[in-house]
Amino acid sequence: MSKQWAVWGLALAAATAQAQQVDLSALDKNMHGRPAQVLVLGTVHLSDMPKTFDAKALAPLLDRVAAFEPEIITIESISGESCDLVARHPAVYSADDFKPYCRDTSDARAATGLDVPAAIAEANRTLKQWPAQPSAAQRRRLAAVFLAAGDSTSALVQWLYLPAAERRAGDGLDAKLVARLEKARAGRSENELIAAPLAVRAGLQRVHPTDDHTGDAVDVSDPQAYGQAIMAAWASAKEASKTVRERDDALRRGQDMLALYRYINRPDVLSVVADGDFGAAMREASPQRLAQVYVAGWETRNLRMVANIRASFRERPGARVLAIVGSQHKPWFDSLLGQMQGVEIVDLQQVLK
Repeated sequence: MSKQWAVWGLALAAATAQAQQVDLSALDKNMHGRPAQVLVLGTVHLSDMPKTFDAKALAPLLDRVAAFEPEIITIESISGESCDLVARHPAVYSADDFKPYCRDTSDARAATGLDVPAAIAEANRTLKQWPAQPSAAQRRRLAAVFLAAGDSTSALVQWLYLPAAERRAGDGLDAKLVARLEKARAGRSENELIAAPLAVRAGLQRVHPTDDHTGDAVDVSDPQAYGQAIMAAWASAKEASKTVRERDDALRRGQDMLALYRYINRPDVLSVVADGDFGAAMREASPQRLAQVYVAGWETRNLRMVANIRASFRERPGARVLAIVGSQHKPWFDSLLGQMQGVEIVDLQQVLK
């Protein structure tokens, strides 16, 4: 072999060595104790369902997911802590962009005297000392504290535990906050109709908001061109995903919610949906590759959401975790959470069969 070829061979070997990665998949092979069981429930956004939707149709779905016996439930909602962070950095995050996700907590602050950081601290202290048989007054107080902390779904959990006669003002709840809780009790979102009732059935005292929109708060010089690039990408894949969309629409118009949830969580369906959105964006050919910026924001959001979910059971190895999230997130959640040490992804189709 000539000296030149020898040099090329060494260079190729070095490049190959650099491309190799450490295999982390077997680090927990001989772990002590059982792995955490994570069930990702992809959901439709129930507030967008047709007016004919009857929440009672969710009963078969709730029964099957409740049989999983979750010990932790996470939801697609931004925590009060994250909203407080965003509010403190107006030069970084647009208040208008976050307004749909971050509710003003001034009414709860006026009733309790607690700002968001103080309310979070009190909620954490309270839960560490929570009795086996809390009084109605303790539940009302914790509901008020959760509202002040920007965690309205956990407040609803406490409200649902109360008998009808105890759902009243007092212990930090004034008339305005009671009205908020009653409105939530009659609400139509997946947090109100799935997460909170399941938490009560499982004997949990709260849920864990894990959404994050700091990662997809992209900064582009031409927002109009950015939007046009994304719309063009979606249009290019419309025909390929037509059958899936039509079946999805038909199931939403019916009352068999179990069939709908089985369908939207099927791997083959999720694959079509992912390609019609993010795959199409990767193929979009604008000179600035603007649609790829959208994909980067989406993936950053998912990474931060998954990190928040992992943190929810950080101190509880072996926990049974139910993550409720918009169905488009499920492939990312299953993939990313499945790479964590001591974590197993539960087959949702088996749970819903």
